[in-house]
Amino acid sequence: MRVLVCDKFPTEGLQVLERAEGIELDYQPGLSNKQLLEAVANADGLIVRSGTQVSAEVFKAAKKLKVVGRAGVGTENLDLEAANRKGVVIMHTPFGSTTTTAEHTIAMVFALARRIPAANQSTKSGKWESERFLGIEVARKTLGVLGAGKIGRLVIERALALKMKPIVYDPYLAEETIRLLGAEQVDFDELLARSDFLTLHTPLNAETANILDGETLAKVKPGCHIINCATGGLIDEAALAQAIKSGHVGGAAIDVFAKEPPGADHPLLGLDQVICTPHLRTATRDAQVNVTVQIATQVVDFLGKGIIVNAVNVPSISADLLATLRPHINLAERLGSFQAQLYGKGLEEVRLEYAGTVTNHPTEPLTMAALKGILTPMIGPEANYINAPHLARERRIRVTETRSQASRGFSSMIRLTVVGTAGEHAVCGAMFGDDEYRIVRVNGCNVEALPDGYLLVLFNEDRPGIIGFIGQVLGDAQINIAGMNLTRQSTDGHAVSLINVDSCIPDETLEKLRAHPHILAANQIVL
Repeated sequence: MRVLVCDKFPTEGLQVLERAEGIELDYQPGLSNKQLLEAVANADGLIVRSGTQVSAEVFKAAKKLKVVGRAGVGTENLDLEAANRKGVVIMHTPFGSTTTTAEHTIAMVFALARRIPAANQSTKSGKWESERFLGIEVARKTLGVLGAGKIGRLVIERALALKMKPIVYDPYLAEETIRLLGAEQVDFDELLARSDFLTLHTPLNAETANILDGETLAKVKPGCHIINCATGGLIDEAALAQAIKSGHVGGAAIDVFAKEPPGADHPLLGLDQVICTPHLRTATRDAQVNVTVQIATQVVDFLGKGIIVNAVNVPSISADLLATLRPHINLAERLGSFQAQLYGKGLEEVRLEYAGTVTNHPTEPLTMAALKGILTPMIGPEANYINAPHLARERRIRVTETRSQASRGFSSMIRLTVVGTAGEHAVCGAMFGDDEYRIVRVNGCNVEALPDGYLLVLFNEDRPGIIGFIGQVLGDAQINIAGMNLTRQSTDGHAVSLINVDSCIPDETLEKLRAHPHILAANQIVL
């Protein structure tokens, strides 16, 4: 089988493909889009890094393509929807560069503490200014860690070895889990107020975008040093520059920017207190070899043995079973994402109950899918179908499965219950025919909503006028309603509304809904 590699690869990764029985390596780095369309036409496998855009056009041109391997964590350069339509397996390497990223973070801490880049530049210019570059020790300093996923944990481990005092804000982790890491759990405001060094290790999503803005930067400990080796967009970079100029923030070390590369007039680039590196978090020889050898091995194992590892869009099952279970897998993942976005804080337990015809098949792939749905909003793209159970165990989340033939009026149903900081909450999804599914119950209230796109979830007191108010607020914001389902538990009880809309609801519109005296909660879910 022919495997096309169209980004630069180290020798070690290429050798895996060259030595594999039954594999023909076609190494063509640096192809133009036109050349890629021609080269991929007869490829069984395609391996890329971040430099190649695998668009819908590419998938259409690839007549024989079975698998795409991405050497690295991100899949932003791959059209996953087109891959799913084509039935192509997408694999990545979520853990090949975690150590490198953690080490770069610690290097940034030291560079800030001892002002190494500025001192280096001064000395090379012929000066000898030891008094000018007076630094600080990192021992006994408080390291604030925003997000204790895989990389955040490695940073904590290294910080403890340096005699630093790590504190953590991660609302998706239980206090016991953070304690076992050797760190202290705090809320967000306390993290800001106590941190001498503050490092970010969280994915970019609606909740974390510009999490450090003018308002939150004003709350940080005076003189705090801020490090971002995670992802661009977590920091309002203009606000950070202003906070540094004012002297409130002592300095920053930035490896990732909202727009890369940053423009020459970027406000952070001209500040002596800021260290900037060009997305070096994974840029070590070791990491590059690790991810390329890993992805080459995964592609060889898939093409030769049908083994699926670190897949983004399918669990590890046979192609025939995948065709049967695909709708159930999609439903399970969306139920997980629904629960995570509503009730994902401090999760301790996940219970999955399968009922009806779905129990005629193995349910482990569905549990993997549900866990992937739960974990992705928390930790980002490193969660996949294969590693989701491991990541859940790592976060000390108990997972249980039960099976029953009775499905309460539906041919096939999945009930997903989560227990965490917000209490115990359940959502049910059911199949409508062979490949259509709906959310049919939320916390005991019968509903029927399509788990797709933008979904407004409202909890309100059952009072007249609520529906009209919702429609008016959404209409004023030019938000079109695609489907509305409202239900109540009793005539004098609370009601639940699931409303499909055509576009993202602005924060100010959500706040208008929440301000109504009889609306208890209003949340936007993206599925």
